Amino acid sequence: MLVELILSIAGLGKFFSGQPILQDFDLEVKASEFITLLGPSGCGKTTLLRIIAGFEKPDTGTILLDGKNLLSLPAEKRKVNTVFQSYALFPHLTVFNNVAFGLKIKKIKGRELEKRVIQALEQVKMIDFSARYPHQLSGGQQQRVAMARAIVNQPRILLLDEPLSALDARLRREMQIELKKLQRELGIAFIFVTHDQEEALSMSDKILVMQEGKIAQLGTPRQVYEEPENLYVARFIGDINFFPGEICTVSDSDQVEVSIFGRQITAHTLRQFQPGDKVVLLLRPEDLRLYEHPPKEIKTFAGSIVERSYRGSTLDTLVRLDDGPLLTTCEFFDEDDPDFDYSVGERVYVSWVKGWEVVLPDEDY
Repeated sequence: MLVELILSIAGLGKFFSGQPILQDFDLEVKASEFITLLGPSGCGKTTLLRIIAGFEKPDTGTILLDGKNLLSLPAEKRKVNTVFQSYALFPHLTVFNNVAFGLKIKKIKGRELEKRVIQALEQVKMIDFSARYPHQLSGGQQQRVAMARAIVNQPRILLLDEPLSALDARLRREMQIELKKLQRELGIAFIFVTHDQEEALSMSDKILVMQEGKIAQLGTPRQVYEEPENLYVARFIGDINFFPGEICTVSDSDQVEVSIFGRQITAHTLRQFQPGDKVVLLLRPEDLRLYEHPPKEIKTFAGSIVERSYRGSTLDTLVRLDDGPLLTTCEFFDEDDPDFDYSVGERVYVSWVKGWEVVLPDEDY
């Protein structure tokens, strides 16, 4: 089944005081797609949203919405709406009139206006609060009103600039679920900006990791987390362990022999390497396994427990290898042996699930 392409960005560039904020930026967004922009402050996320919304003009490039030039239209005539971090609700207007404001600007009134406002409020479960004012609402309720005000205009794309950042942790988790559910029900493409990696992984169809105005990687949450394309993405998304090494031999079966701390380890990779290449073998904390005694037929690295942290459903452990770096491991409780635990200073042996490693070129060489 083909999914309709609604937004096409090509060669987009933006400069402030001669410094590039966006460079040769290309992106395609399909109908009903939830794309999250993730990256450090200053990487161009909000600038991209502002250009799409019409609040900024690019220096280079094109943006097509439904095949038509979006850049030729003023902000108020674009089928794009934005939900801001501050919500920007009018304090002197009721919930109903806040949502109706954009329709009134477009000269929509009467039964059509009332019908669309009621429908939008019902979609965000705020119809019972239509007569209240913003100061009478909780943070989560204000967020829903901001969503209703955006969707009442029936946009093709909804832009969300960290709309959940002002909420407390529990409400933020609840709103993440509601926001994703609402997006599926509406069938509107969302472009979502956040600094929260867990939020991006749990909500997105695709994650776009940005680095200095460029795309470092675009992929599904699983691809970005489990198969980072470069060390920047690997470092930025979640915790990860780095094993610097060198390629010893390359086979024809998607395997390489890597020398790590003087030992040869078989690793799986689809990348092309040559003997002598400097590489980094990457493993997530949950990929690692700890043993009291070195198991037979499994290569392990010996080390000592440095710290042990209880996380509710998991235990995080820092291990200092005898001949290597400090590693982070994450283990679920063993229900067959709930009383077992390691102590700080205890000797352990570290291995990992075969095939879960990622091998990337060492960019420092």
